[in-house]
Amino acid sequence: MAKEKKTSTLGDALRRMLGIKPKKQLNFEEEEALQSPTKVIVNNFFHRPTAVFGLVVFVAIFLFVMVGPHFMPIDLGHSDSNLANIAPGYSMMKVPKRMIKEGIEDITAGQTYGIGLSQAGKIYTWGNTKVSNTIDLKNVPHELTTGEVKVAHMAAGNDHAVAVDEDNNFYFWGNDRLGQFNYESNSELNRALMLGNLEIKQMEAGNQYTAILDTKGNVYLWGNASTVDLDCRQAEREVEGMTYKPRKFQGHIEKIAASSNAYIALLDDGTVAYTGLQKEAPLNVNLPLALKDGSVKVVDIAASSQNVAAVDSTGKVWVWGVATHGEKNVPEMPSKPVKLYGGRFHYTALLENGDVVSWGDNMYGQSEVPASVEKAEIVDLFSGGYQNYAITADGDVETWGLKGFVCGTDEQGRDVLSRIVNGGKTTMTVGGIAVVISTIIGVLLGGLAGYFGGKIDMFLSRIAEIIGGMPFLPFALILSAIIPKDVSVTTKMYIIMVVLGVLSWVGIFRLVRAQILSQREQEYVTAAKALGVREGTILRKHIIPNVMSVLLVSITLDFATCMLTESTLSYLGFGITAPTPTWGNMLNTCNDSIVIQQFWWRWVFPAAIFGLCTVCINLIGDGLRDAMDPKSNGR
Repeated sequence: MAKEKKTSTLGDALRRMLGIKPKKQLNFEEEEALQSPTKVIVNNFFHRPTAVFGLVVFVAIFLFVMVGPHFMPIDLGHSDSNLANIAPGYSMMKVPKRMIKEGIEDITAGQTYGIGLSQAGKIYTWGNTKVSNTIDLKNVPHELTTGEVKVAHMAAGNDHAVAVDEDNNFYFWGNDRLGQFNYESNSELNRALMLGNLEIKQMEAGNQYTAILDTKGNVYLWGNASTVDLDCRQAEREVEGMTYKPRKFQGHIEKIAASSNAYIALLDDGTVAYTGLQKEAPLNVNLPLALKDGSVKVVDIAASSQNVAAVDSTGKVWVWGVATHGEKNVPEMPSKPVKLYGGRFHYTALLENGDVVSWGDNMYGQSEVPASVEKAEIVDLFSGGYQNYAITADGDVETWGLKGFVCGTDEQGRDVLSRIVNGGKTTMTVGGIAVVISTIIGVLLGGLAGYFGGKIDMFLSRIAEIIGGMPFLPFALILSAIIPKDVSVTTKMYIIMVVLGVLSWVGIFRLVRAQILSQREQEYVTAAKALGVREGTILRKHIIPNVMSVLLVSITLDFATCMLTESTLSYLGFGITAPTPTWGNMLNTCNDSIVIQQFWWRWVFPAAIFGLCTVCINLIGDGLRDAMDPKSNGR
């Protein structure tokens, strides 16, 4: 007779969850005859689809938050206002296919979006273009998207964009709250436009300002003058009794490099100069002398957020200014760089042999040139924000850098997904260790009270009643509030673990005490005493193992309770505080009507995974309780 093939318990459970009929199963009598009590409990558990669902999902979440931090580490000191409250999406470098089909003429990248000009004269936008609820950079003027006008230049700022056609007509879209559209404020630019002798060579945009360079070497700027030095006029003017003569640099500027709040000029004699009035600006103070006095001839310049890079005729790259993201760590290059491009915290160089090199901050992969770019023939490069775009000889585009955020960002520009992962590890660790502490205390005291009874039982039961009679949450808040503010986050986390453990052992104590009061009258205990087994050994090796099945259910449910309590403390501001993430303090930052209405992803994702995790733990606990109930074996 052929041997009947057996199927795994987990496999049967998964088949039931998917609605697939299980394979041949043993009847009740066969199960009882062939399986141990433990196997019966396991079979009973896995015959409950809701319990199996809870186990599978909880294990997945547990592995996700425990293993995830190794792949998604966080820098607790990191923040970036330019990435604040970015909606979920993965399209920051998704260049429209229609634009690629028409041929790419130009690309300019903002912090979280891109603007492209096709060879058909049409402007396209992509990425996170939303500035506010009412301002969206995808709302490009109609004439620019249809090709009705011929665009000559365009630029993308932090929250505004500008384009100029061949007839020097200006087109703006985006935010105009701080004068980003007010080019009429520059009298020299107005005069050149009126005379009709303005021929634009270059256009750049930064943080709420715009700069253009004409073919005569003159620079014109407008926008928010409180954050950037916009004074670069040629006419004489008087300030506080002093007469300023016309700029000696105007008429000699070959190229400008615009950082977030400043700009640097490359002059026609190969030197570099700061042409504004704020002579104490870091970009001017730290400007290398060799670049100012003509000791070396500069061939190109580019700007990052707070620093500038220049490449001289020998191929040496100079970087000066405030460089906190590795912008000064220029790598060895196999060939001489001939062209520089600047992003927010990184630079990209096109080399003489056609290779491409990037360096600086690599948090989003913007400094890691992909193999596809190294193999392709690159004819043009565009960099900005956290993105890079390389145009190949066949007209295709290769991109590397920040594509977006799966779960969006918070108010400080931090990735919500990475904080959920790392915060979940903290929340589960605190909840797990608190349960271990409460279980040890509850089992130890409950075992003593239940087994020995008498005065010991009376004393321990009164202590348990005192602890159990305390209002748990207010008392936990008081204990958390008296923790000194100067303690480290790690120390505070340990204290919270102990507080939760010390205050939550009463339920386990009562359960263990009641079970042991019943178990100590059983025959196996009497037999052990007759054999001379010591009381401690009987309690530890005989009675406690017999109550562990019931205790396991309580531990499982208490784990979810401790997680909820820790998150409640953090939500109320008494637990682990930011920047260390927990699911509770992530939700605490969303305790605002504006956030709830406008930035839904900041609370939906943490609340969803936390709620799902808690529900799954309770499903596991309920499944264990039913599986260990003898009545559940009935068919």
